Amino acid sequence: MRLDISCIIWLDANVNTNETRNAEQKLISIINHFEKFQDKGQCQKYIEKRSEKDRLVIVVSGQLGKEIVPSVHNLQQVMSIYVYCMNKEINEQWACRFVKVKGVVVQLDELISRITTDHNIQKTMKGPLSTTTVTAHADT
Repeated sequence: MRLDISCIIWLDANVNTNETRNAEQKLISIINHFEKFQDKGQCQKYIEKRSEKDRLVIVVSGQLGKEIVPSVHNLQQVMSIYVYCMNKEINEQWACRFVKVKGVVVQLDELISRITTDHNIQKTMKGPLSTTTVTAHADT
């Protein structure tokens, strides 16, 4: 079942790892559009250009999250933010100031479970989904 989320945006300097690809494969089964970014500026521009009617879920690394979350947190199209990091305690210190940050997690399975669980009350997307889009944005 696909959830009523327009897109998952994953921002991480190391976004093209096997672990990220594994998460992408699991999440693409519930959300039809997945965007990957390594560059904070490109990611922020992409988020800001999206319609306010879109429902975006952002997954971000700890350091990049600390930099981008204050800039995008109040945008209407940002539904929720998850910080996927190696040091939960340090990242919870800054993340707790933002209500859209739904979790700071260190385990991939926990991240996927949280995204699915936190949004399973959303209505399923209307109509058949004919395509799934995955886009990677690399530094140039």
